[in-house]
Parts: sequence; C-alpha cells; structure tokens
Amino acid sequence: MKEKEIRASLLEAFVIKSTVKQKVYANTLQTFKILKKVLKSLEKEYHSIIKDQVTHSSLPAFRERGPFEVEFEVGGDLLIFSMHSNVFEFDNKSPILKSDYIQDDPLRSYCGMINIYNFLADSFKYSRQQDLGYLVARIFINKDNHFFVEGKRQTEENVKSFTLDTISPGVIRQIVETAIRYCIEFDLLVPPYDAVKLATVEQMQEKIIHSKMTTGKRLGFSFNADDV
Repeated sequence: MKEKEIRASLLEAFVIKSTVKQKVYANTLQTFKILKKVLKSLEKEYHSIIKDQVTHSSLPAFRERGPFEVEFEVGGDLLIFSMHSNVFEFDNKSPILKSDYIQDDPLRSYCGMINIYNFLADSFKYSRQQDLGYLVARIFINKDNHFFVEGKRQTEENVKSFTLDTISPGVIRQIVETAIRYCIEFDLLVPPYDAVKLATVEQMQEKIIHSKMTTGKRLGFSFNADDV
C-alpha cells in the first residue's frame, strides 16, 4: 500500500472513530440529563410521602455540583452521580466484546460512563478529606443508545442487557432506586479498635479528631465487586 493510501486509510479511521465518539458522548450527556430529571422527580415524590414523618433537614435532597456531577442525599447517605467526559473501550478479555451484538459492529463497544458513588453525608458536611466512598454502580451507554449497568444488586446479565436495552426514564429510575436501596441498607460499622486507638495532641487540641479518623461504611473490611 502506498504512503498516500495509508494516510487516507488512517484519516478515514480517525473520522469514523471521532464521529462514533461524538455520538457516544451526546448519548451519555442526554442520559445524564434524564438522570437529573429522574432525581428531581424522586426528590419531589419522596418529600410528598415522608414530609410528615421526618425533620426537614432529613428530607431527601437533590443538588447539582457541576455540568457532569450531581448528588442525591437521603438520610445519612450521599450518592454522587458523575458523568465521565471521555469515551471508553472495553478490555479485550471482557465478555461484552464476544457478543454477536459487538461482533456485528465493533464500534458499538465504545461507551460513555456514568458512575454512582456512595459517601457519608457528614464526610462532606465536616470536610473529612480522608473518609472513604464506594463505587456502587456504573452505567455504560454506546452510539446506539444501548446500555448496561454493573454494580451492587444491579442486573448481572450485562451482555444480554447491552444487546437489547435502550435508555429511558423508566430504566434510569430503576437503576437509581436500586442504588439508593443498597446504600440505605449498607450500614456504617464501628472502626476496628486498633485503627483508632491512638490520637495526637494536635488532633485533640484542635478538635479535629473526626477529620483525622478515616470513616467508611466498611472500614477494616474488604469491599469487593460481588459484595452484596
């Protein structure tokens, strides 16, 4: 192949991939907009159901943190929904790549990603920078607006889901409420004694013992992908 033909081939591949990635990004951004609408709707709905049962400060709250990040606080839990601005490809060992859906069109494997993290609300309230948060789910969206989700108590049929499912407000709500339910049931445990048995004079004098003591829902315990 001549140099000119090689260059033309490379440019063609660049244009194709760039076009696909732009489409993936647009679909992911639209999904994130749907996600925000779902969270706002849940906030309003939850308020109407429990407003007479809890104090105003304990009511679920939706807040925007930026163009690619929103948070939903419920009880002592804070769920942060974060859209990544880049487009990803799967590892060559992923079963997703072996599906007929991807084999028919490899460009379908390029995906945008929205992560769902769980933190303690007090970690941000009191600026406890060392506190731990956990990735509880992540949503992948491709150029066809097909998606799959992996995470705590989410569907395990990733390949089948990716082949068949498309984004809609209904499925986003199901994903979100599954994550919320998991976080509410994922309780804070007492830290192991040896992890907190020492404190410095500075910590006590400045009254920041809680800032220095790393807090997480499973401090001292492993948190695995299959931990449900």
